[in-house]
Amino acid sequence: MTAEEIARRSADAMWARDDASKWLGMSLDAVGPGTATTSFTVEKHHTNGHDICHGGYIFTLADSAFAFACNSYNQLAVAQHNTISFLRPGKLGERLTAEAKELTRAGRSGVYDVTVTNGEGKVVATFRGASRVIDGKHFEEET
Repeated sequence: MTAEEIARRSADAMWARDDASKWLGMSLDAVGPGTATTSFTVEKHHTNGHDICHGGYIFTLADSAFAFACNSYNQLAVAQHNTISFLRPGKLGERLTAEAKELTRAGRSGVYDVTVTNGEGKVVATFRGASRVIDGKHFEEET
């Protein structure tokens, strides 16, 4: 299997069980080795008391892109820690897109940056996640 095929099969296995991302209205738009893109449209139920997208939903969007990127090698990976900086609001009706890119992997640890943009391509938030590989695989590879 190619690295692209492994990334896609890993993502398909995760997406099948990812009820939280689906409930949010998210889509998994792209995946590759160490990369992933997720998105959703800000709807009324995503807004807070300022009538903008709640930061928790933006964090979830970024965290899901991070999760698919760090799980793209058919190894189960979980978050060790992550941070987010909110730079501008997500507005009602906007399509927010989170693009995750791997910075490095060493042993069982990885570091990923995620950029969340709005429909105009402006940066809404930046997210950095650290992953840790645990026991298990998403699917059995054929030998």
